[in-house]
Amino acid sequence: MIDLHSHLIAGIDDGARSILQSIELARQAVSVGVTHVMCTPHMNPGLFDNNKQSIALAFEQTAQAIRQEGIPLKLSVSAEIRVCPEIIQWVENDEIPYIGMWEGKPAFLLELPHSHIPAGLDNLLNWLANNSIQAIIPHPERNREIISDYSKIHYLRDLGCIFQATAGAFTQRFSEKVHTTVWQMYKDNLLSYIASDMHNIKNRPNDMGAAFSAIAQADCLEAATKLCISIPNSITKQIDWQ
Repeated sequence: MIDLHSHLIAGIDDGARSILQSIELARQAVSVGVTHVMCTPHMNPGLFDNNKQSIALAFEQTAQAIRQEGIPLKLSVSAEIRVCPEIIQWVENDEIPYIGMWEGKPAFLLELPHSHIPAGLDNLLNWLANNSIQAIIPHPERNREIISDYSKIHYLRDLGCIFQATAGAFTQRFSEKVHTTVWQMYKDNLLSYIASDMHNIKNRPNDMGAAFSAIAQADCLEAATKLCISIPNSITKQIDWQ
């Protein structure tokens, strides 16, 4: 499986705190059937002040340690970028670490707050669309405004967003409401792919294997393969995996 959302890089955000924890997460990911992991640390001004250059440096240190351990995991690097005014400037200055391509457009993870959909988001999404850039919304099933008003997911879709669900949402790692919402999105064919969003071994490990099994058993193997392998592979065809 190809996991396009993880917090594997050590000491850079709220994910792995140390190289040792990164190695543990890498081993656990492999144990559940993951072959490729995209490292996507937060870029969130004032909270996680990462940038393209600092992320690349930290990634290389973590990737080298994982390679030295002989863990059979291919790695690459992008980011999870919180909605903020700086995004337009980052795009113009080529400071966005894109995750890959979607229908010929560079794509990146555009994170919403968990509490709501920010005012003015439509302006940003329209600007991105006009500049042929694809916004991927990670974990929409965990956004409380979407949970309370499911029509908001259609609103975001109509603005051109695509959606990445969290694997653990299918296996009730989060609340029952999150579980219900993600399955509804799945039934409505609103999900583009599934990723782990792994942070740590204890509470937020890699649940890709469990999500794959849940979908295969509830629906079909073909659907699970599409969401966990085929579409992530298509997005990252031009990525140089290490």
